[in-house]
Amino acid sequence: MRMGLAIDASCDLPQDFLQQHDIAVMPIAVRVDNALFKDDRDPAEIQRFLNLKLGSRSHSAETEPCSVEDVQKLFLEKLVLEKDCVFCLTITATRSPIYEHVVKASFAVLKNYRQVREPAGITGPFLMRVMDTRSLFAGSAPCVAEAVRLMQANEAPAAIRERLAYIAENSYGYMLPRDLYYLRARAKKKGDRSVGLFSAVLGSTLDIKPLLRGYRGDTTPVGKVRGWEHGCETLFQYAADRVRAGLLVPVMCTAYGGDLSELPKLPGYARLAEACEECGVTLMQAPMSITGMVNVGEGAVTVGFAAEEHAVEF
Repeated sequence: MRMGLAIDASCDLPQDFLQQHDIAVMPIAVRVDNALFKDDRDPAEIQRFLNLKLGSRSHSAETEPCSVEDVQKLFLEKLVLEKDCVFCLTITATRSPIYEHVVKASFAVLKNYRQVREPAGITGPFLMRVMDTRSLFAGSAPCVAEAVRLMQANEAPAAIRERLAYIAENSYGYMLPRDLYYLRARAKKKGDRSVGLFSAVLGSTLDIKPLLRGYRGDTTPVGKVRGWEHGCETLFQYAADRVRAGLLVPVMCTAYGGDLSELPKLPGYARLAEACEECGVTLMQAPMSITGMVNVGEGAVTVGFAAEEHAVEF
């Protein structure tokens, strides 16, 4: 059985990893003023966004996740011909309609795929499995990495689905935002009251940054740090501690909302890299998606991993 993966563009993974494993990306359209971007994790498009230095205006951006029709087109024109089973992994359904779009599209794909495959001489059924990673940004990476491993091991689709559901329930995505004013403006634009004006003003005045966690579909602050650089050290040290405590998937994904060459230079990153090397854990570096940057601001740092449930210690 030819098996494949599709993700939405806001799942932060390195481009070389996506290309190596032939992972399809369901794009998101982003408009900032008169500038239009196709967010499909193309490094050139991410760099174009950064080069335009849209800055604080990005909080007013309009984003349009891959539509039901676009998902159907991707599958019926390409994936049903190239694969026999495709797992679609999306960021948490509580933060994006993309999961709902893909589920709706799957009905038409599974109904019509024979009309596409049979003329091409492809026999046998086509399977499409849609899964919510229950996290966001780099927090979606463990599910994707584990799916790749299971497919390479020729596991059955049912076994893969069961394992990925378990990993999704135990995936953690942490974020350190750089600009609280931006985060509050974007939240207001989207009708999200999770970052209040008072908190933003107080945090910026005292240089206090929240550490946010995406876990089991919920996105909440789980700690506070004084100063952005200290926040980086705290976050990376926490990630290093989790690596040494043991991960469910031997992958730690890090993402940065800016020039990716700056990520390894951030305070504390070297200690995380050392922990990963000691424990045989793959350390990934990915640019934050354009969608991610317009939602939380440039310069944000995220980490994602899968681990058994544990107390947050910040």
